[in-house]
Amino acid sequence: MVTIKDVAKEAGVSVGTVSNVINNVQVKPSTKEKVEEAIKKLNYEPNIYARGFKINRTNTVALILPTIWNPFFSELAYNIEKNLRKAGMKMILCNSNKEDKAEIEYISMAKQNKMDGVIAITYSDIDEYVSEKIPFVSIDRYFSKDITYISSDNFEGGKLAAEKLVEFGCEKIAYIGRGSKINNATRKRKDGFISYCKEHNIDYEICEILGSSKEFDKLLNEFIAKNFKDHIKIQGVFVVTDEQALDFIYKLEEYDIEVPKDVQVIGFDGSKASAKDTIKISTIRQPVELIAEKAVRSLINIIENNKVEKEIILPISFIGGYTTRK
Repeated sequence: MVTIKDVAKEAGVSVGTVSNVINNVQVKPSTKEKVEEAIKKLNYEPNIYARGFKINRTNTVALILPTIWNPFFSELAYNIEKNLRKAGMKMILCNSNKEDKAEIEYISMAKQNKMDGVIAITYSDIDEYVSEKIPFVSIDRYFSKDITYISSDNFEGGKLAAEKLVEFGCEKIAYIGRGSKINNATRKRKDGFISYCKEHNIDYEICEILGSSKEFDKLLNEFIAKNFKDHIKIQGVFVVTDEQALDFIYKLEEYDIEVPKDVQVIGFDGSKASAKDTIKISTIRQPVELIAEKAVRSLINIIENNKVEKEIILPISFIGGYTTRK
């Protein structure tokens, strides 16, 4: 393996001079040119982690996600990486598979490898492992410690979903969702939905479980049989995520219930499978690009000891798709 000493010898300069060139410290143009030619000739790759121990920066950030199978998380990862790259930083993607042990290991890895910081979406019980010792930005989740938190306006999103269903002619509406047992911002979607219904005297029902997907599946089947099988009792449904909304629509199809003719459905996230993809179902769109931008900017401010907001709530919007009549 080529070392920095080999580069210095090839260029006819000191190791310190090579280090200055690598770290963008100003040197004579002629000297810089010789060093860069030596680096290219020897195919030398600087060890950013070794450098990190000396300069206390590695320009690497860990992004911890529950899963990359979810289109919202994938789109968010894409935009966070794009913003980090603009700032001259690299991203290490950590797919926790919703396991608290994996999340703890990734946080430990970030500390041990002197990464500059962590951006995370986590719904596990890891509060005690999150530390101010490494810059940390949380998305959609409060922690007890002094951690910067970024989220869409989930409460207003829930209100807007209820408002749109009523606007589209639904007399009775419902909220459907399965969530984490750990308290997080996504629960406010249901709170906003209920708030609108109570404020406007709208008849509504709730179908929700926190935790087990198997139990939720059973509950949802019972809910559909009760409210849709023989007679359509609920005309509009707000589902906590787009992913769960699609699952719900597929279940309705098994009962020959048509969307949006029989039942109108609104999801939440507004995520896209690719840059050229279009949002197909009616949904409450999270500002993914803005969430990513704010997360990266906040993390850099923490790293550089600049002032940073501790709570950043971002606006949502409604996007009409094929699952509502308007």
